[in-house]
Amino acid sequence: MRTPTKADLDAHERLKAELRIRGTSLAQISRDLGVSDSALTLVGKRMCRSQRIEKALALAVGASPEDLFPDFQEEGVIMA
Repeated sequence: MRTPTKADLDAHERLKAELRIRGTSLAQISRDLGVSDSALTLVGKRMCRSQRIEKALALAVGASPEDLFPDFQEEGVIMA
């Protein structure tokens, strides 16, 4: 698992704020997907990869996964 940078943590906080603005949350998305809250947090902080979670987060904020996670390298753990 990779260690998040300050930029990763800042992006995660912006993501949470954007979700709140749009009337949802990481917890709601985790319930919708049937995964743990911590799974969304790990992906949001760019500690792990999950295409399914990345797509759900991007959809929730009206962005593409590539726009939401632009410089996220293929390192670390990949979750299904």
